[in-house]
Amino acid sequence: MQRRYGFLYATAFVILLWVGVLQLVPDTLLGTVMPLLMADLEFFLFFIAGAVFFEKGERTLFALLTTPLRFRHYLTSKLVTMAALAVATCAVVVLVDYGTGFAVLPLLAGVVSMALLMVLAGFITAPLFPSISEWLLPSALVLLVANAPLLDYSGLHPHPLFLLVPTEGSILLLGAAFHQVSLTGWQLAYAIGYPVLWIGLLCLLARRVFHRHVVAKEGGQ
Repeated sequence: MQRRYGFLYATAFVILLWVGVLQLVPDTLLGTVMPLLMADLEFFLFFIAGAVFFEKGERTLFALLTTPLRFRHYLTSKLVTMAALAVATCAVVVLVDYGTGFAVLPLLAGVVSMALLMVLAGFITAPLFPSISEWLLPSALVLLVANAPLLDYSGLHPHPLFLLVPTEGSILLLGAAFHQVSLTGWQLAYAIGYPVLWIGLLCLLARRVFHRHVVAKEGGQ
């Protein structure tokens, strides 16, 4: 219960922070700023990592191993919860500061894919470390890679290699949602399909990491 309220408090803080920051942005620049802000869903990396370390500390994961609940159901519940939280957060911020002049489907696709990528990155990396303090430094590398496509999107350092980073597709969808970029057919297919491909691969990797670094250490089968 405390962890659930912690997520809600943290989400409320993010919403208030984003809304406050956007109040300082001139209306003429909101369309430019919104995709960059919506791409800042990396905090879900810390949300899920905190949840994993908490459940390890409280032996919740050990209890999970003794129930009929399958890993895919456990992971799906995490992904659905975090994706819904991301959509709710972004919806409030966009409606309050930007209004309704955005494209709904690209926004939803961009927010959900970005949130799922960050959640899976946190879920995969957190079990590799014994404590959250030891995880924090390596997590900076994850954030560095996730944010790298912003250099391409913003035009500061365009390079086709950024297309290899799955968050590039999510950022392009967010740019399209606020009419900052016009996606061609192949760009749209890439922006949707490439993150989805990575989400599927990361789900498989998450299962492997969970069994090797959680189940094995807890003495599960």
